[in-house]
Amino acid sequence: MSVSRLSFKNAKDFLKYIKEENIQYVDMNFTDLRGKWQHTTEHASSLDEYKLDRGIFFDGSSIAGWKDINESDMIMKPDLGRVIPDPFAAQKTVKLFCDIYDPSTGAPYDHDPRSIAKAAEGYIKKSGVGDTAYFGPEAEFFIFDDVKIHMQQNKVGFEIDSEEGPYNSGKHYDTGNLGHRPQDKGGYFPESPVDQLSDIRGEMLTVIQSMGVAVEKHHHEVAPSQCELGILYSTLTDSADNIQIYKHGVHNVAASYGKSATFMPKPVFGDNGSGMHVHQSIWKAGSPLFAGTDKDYAGLSETALYYIGGIIKHARSLNAFTNPSTNSYKRLVPGYEAPVLLAYSARNRSASCRIPYSASPKGKRVEIRFPDPSANPYLAFAAMVMAGLDGIENKIHPGEAMDKNLYDLPKNELENIPTVCHSLRTALTALRNDHAYLLKGDVFTKDMIVSYIALKEEENEYYETMVHPAEYKLYYSC
Repeated sequence: MSVSRLSFKNAKDFLKYIKEENIQYVDMNFTDLRGKWQHTTEHASSLDEYKLDRGIFFDGSSIAGWKDINESDMIMKPDLGRVIPDPFAAQKTVKLFCDIYDPSTGAPYDHDPRSIAKAAEGYIKKSGVGDTAYFGPEAEFFIFDDVKIHMQQNKVGFEIDSEEGPYNSGKHYDTGNLGHRPQDKGGYFPESPVDQLSDIRGEMLTVIQSMGVAVEKHHHEVAPSQCELGILYSTLTDSADNIQIYKHGVHNVAASYGKSATFMPKPVFGDNGSGMHVHQSIWKAGSPLFAGTDKDYAGLSETALYYIGGIIKHARSLNAFTNPSTNSYKRLVPGYEAPVLLAYSARNRSASCRIPYSASPKGKRVEIRFPDPSANPYLAFAAMVMAGLDGIENKIHPGEAMDKNLYDLPKNELENIPTVCHSLRTALTALRNDHAYLLKGDVFTKDMIVSYIALKEEENEYYETMVHPAEYKLYYSC
């Protein structure tokens, strides 16, 4: 579904627009290393051409993984090519994507995820391989009615609730328990009243479209309380921007319904987790480089196979960006449709790299299935394209396709197939040992990778040293 976007060539045109439309506030948004949107809001009367062109100074030392206190000044410069109406603001507000600059050099800050994504797009052209990368992310999420989190010395745990949860089949409701709800792994495409979330998903999609994202569909996912919205593919940075709008819309529409949405990869034990399958292709001069002939496997070109080879070769270090939470590895386990095996196959959803069917050469693409929505989209997309380009540049062939159901392979065959990482610690070690491909063209810098690893190691240490309720159950009476 097409959608109109607000875009301005210069600050003068933007200022004219906010005056004519009586815009009261302009929200400046940027993304931190963890992938969370941050913002500061400017009153429209305080803005002029100089301020918009120069950017806004702020304290970068307050953003995790960024500057030290002794070099904290940073500049956020708005990108007037992507202006978004804010449907959640009480006063008339528009949002601007901002890029972060270092005032001491005047260059884009090497820890700014959006600047890294733009640098990756620049490297595609510099490499000579192509000129455009298209990304189509599919982010899943859960919607709950109630979420309690306990993190004290004497009380550790969580409790979630959803009217769709099968655990509520015997619960008393004042209005009566109607009994219609999906069962474990039984939520894919049911009609109402089993699907109780259709209206809220529809509103999420409408709101996201109003914010300038081209949308396609929405549906219930496999687990009870699990959903997915379909948005149209776009270029690398633009798709990452779209995911930030997607998350913002999902969180805030859910809150307006008195519910809570989460992109946590595995919030429910014993059922499917949430992935973010990412469709990818490289183009040059308007031609799809991944399109081969009818004689080629799945109609893929040799270039596409080499791209897959690069993804598979670097998958374990990619996991640090595509699966950056400790919770990510509760999803990446066998038995819940999670793509843990590093193989590729046409249309086979058990492989970590699927080749979707397309009758048109323009639709030829690869779908990388191990990422999840806790990822920072700018870093994940940039890292994957750098891995794929490394595969093309070094002609890394991925070997033969695996068209069998990988979940049912005998043990002796499984042992020969590489796997994704099994923990965040393993992924960070892999990134520490395998990141030369990311440094090409100064897309990622060594300092940024060191800072990112340190930030994630803090999270991992917190997780590994926290006493777990399961340990009380297993060991209290030992």
